[in-house]
Order: sequence, then C-alpha cells, then structure tokens
Amino acid sequence: MIVNDAFVEKIKAFGINSYEARIWTALLSRGISTAGELSDIANVPRSRSYDVLESLERKGFVVMKVGKPIKYIAVPPKEVLERVKKNVTKDAEDHVKTLETLKDSEVLQELDIIHKSGHSTINPEEYTGSLKNRRAVIDRMTSIIKSAEKEILLATTEKYVVEKAEFLLRPLQKASQRGVKIKIAAPIKQETYEINALKEFAEVKDLDLKARFLLIDGTSLLFMLTEGVDSNDPALWVDNSLFAQALEQLFSIAWKKKHAENI
Repeated sequence: MIVNDAFVEKIKAFGINSYEARIWTALLSRGISTAGELSDIANVPRSRSYDVLESLERKGFVVMKVGKPIKYIAVPPKEVLERVKKNVTKDAEDHVKTLETLKDSEVLQELDIIHKSGHSTINPEEYTGSLKNRRAVIDRMTSIIKSAEKEILLATTEKYVVEKAEFLLRPLQKASQRGVKIKIAAPIKQETYEINALKEFAEVKDLDLKARFLLIDGTSLLFMLTEGVDSNDPALWVDNSLFAQALEQLFSIAWKKKHAENI
C-alpha cells in the first residue's frame, strides 16, 4: 500500500511522526499484522519498525497481541482521536499548572531582573515593534492593559468596538477595578450588548477619530495601520512618552469638544 506524503502530513496532526503515520496507516489497512509485514507495506526500515510500533502502542494507536510471532492490532481511528484529545488536554492542563507555580518563583524574579537590566539599555527610539496579525494585536493589547496604572484611551471603529468588547472586556474590567480610568471613542450608530457592557465601567463616546489605537498611561501606544478588513491587521507598538503624549492631547481635544457639544 502506497501512502503519499500529503496524506502522511495530515495524519501527523494526530501527534505522530512520518514513520508512525505510515506504519499505523498500513496496520489500519490490514487490521492485524507483524512488524516485518508492516515494514514492507509502509516502506519503513525494518530496523525501525519495532521502535515505531512500541511508540504507537504507548500512544494508544495499536495493541500488541501476545504470541509468536508478535502481531499488532490497529485501534479504530475514532477511538484514537478521542485518546489523543484527552492526552493533549491533560498535557495542556499539566503545563498550565507548572507555569502557575512559576508566578511567585525565584526563576521569574530573576528573569524580570534580567529583562529590566536589558530594557534600561534600550534607546527610546529603538523601543518599538511591529505586529502582523489580529491575534498578535489582541495579545499585545491584553498585555499592556494589564500594566495600566492610571488611564486607558481606546480609539476604534464602529465595527471593532464590538470586537474589542468581546476580547478585551475582562482585562479592561479588571483594570477599572484597579482604579484605572478608561475612555473609549468610536462611532456608534446603535447600542449593542457589548457596548452596554463596556459602559458599566468605562466612558464610551460616539466619536470618530478616524484612527485605531490603544494608549496606556500616556506612554505605551499600540497603533493599528489599517481598517482591519481581514486577519492581517498590522500594527505598531511604541513605548515613547513624547509620541504617545502627542496622540493623547489630540484624543483629549476631540473628547472635550464632543463633551461640549453634548452639554
């Protein structure tokens, strides 16, 4: 049985390597077989077939049948999928628990010291970076919101005020609970559940600044470069008080003007 490389790549999504994918597929086609037979069918070196089958057995893809010669029985794909899902979930949970133990550890404290020492040597004009997709932008937003101490200014579009509410509601809410003031400017044509949720702890104004940015404490700035029509949503982040405060002034002027119009 010939298994093409494209199919092997798809099977590797189960968390197995190329040899394991070929041997398992060959065994599925036979139901039960010896290591030697599978080696010939799958075109895997015979010297490797026993190691591969032992690995597949540990992972729950095959069952070894006691006897001479030793034969292997294929576990049904649906059953394997459920086993893999459980193992991945358990591994992820264990990994999260391990990471949680690092929060108050000496290792993290030492890493912070190293980072701060490196940060102090960076020239202001060098402390910038670029983000190339929406997931990275949202992750960066979440990160700098967590660092906010005084004020958060968010300017966005009507479309993305809803998206921002969905992804940033929790970190913004926590920032508010820390006493951070939050102002959100976006053109709003109709009230939505997300916008009303934001209004519970933030000032939200129907204001179109023709820009998308997040400004934290007049220092940390994340500036989106496009209207974000797809997943490619490039942005620049800058930790520079001179640039950030200039943008903060423009935000404040527009905010106060809108406030005066509403009085």
